[in-house]
Amino acid sequence: MKIAIENKKRIHDVLISDLQRRTFKQYNARKDYFGANADEDYDRVQSMLVDSVLHTETLADVNDIVIEYGDLFSDYDSINVFTLE
Repeated sequence: MKIAIENKKRIHDVLISDLQRRTFKQYNARKDYFGANADEDYDRVQSMLVDSVLHTETLADVNDIVIEYGDLFSDYDSINVFTLE
């Protein structure tokens, strides 16, 4: 299902802010373990995340991103399920 133009920016904003928050939380938990390389990896992940979100055109694309970044969701309850009813 194609995302309506008037909703696209808001969906992108929500996805980016939520996934960036989760990425930052994961980064903070692991930065002592990985050391200086963690900063470069974090920057790279942020760039790829924003780029992939901004290229979403359909709900299937959004689903693919959530699956791709599934490791950011620490438990089943943190994944919200939305329906189109």
